[in-house]
Amino acid sequence: MENIKAIGLQPKKANGFKRFLRWLLFICILIFGVFFWWKYYFTYSDGNRTGLLQKLSRKGTIFKTYEGEMVLSSIASTNNVALASEKFYFSVAIDSVAKKLQVYEGKNVKVHYLQKNGTLLWRGDTEYIVDE
Repeated sequence: MENIKAIGLQPKKANGFKRFLRWLLFICILIFGVFFWWKYYFTYSDGNRTGLLQKLSRKGTIFKTYEGEMVLSSIASTNNVALASEKFYFSVAIDSVAKKLQVYEGKNVKVHYLQKNGTLLWRGDTEYIVDE
């Protein structure tokens, strides 16, 4: 009788391997979540750029985003003609900001940008997101 009670009343222990797998899955999901946040939502840098707004277009197959380019003048001649320049490619995620920028195409503008570590389909083609 004592043998039957001892065997039947023992609490069941969780299988050690299943417990290990649950913890491993939890840790993997946590690491993936942190990496995803760092890659796509963490702001690596932000700042301002000033230059000639050369182009702003809305493009995309599924997700339509505004893509633009500015000519940044690093050296100018006496007539304010750029001698050395580089292009700044950017995306605009906010429609109201894109509408404001369309008015200033072909003119010098100053924009504020956020640089992300990666791009998302619905946010644009570049890591630089202009927000004002």
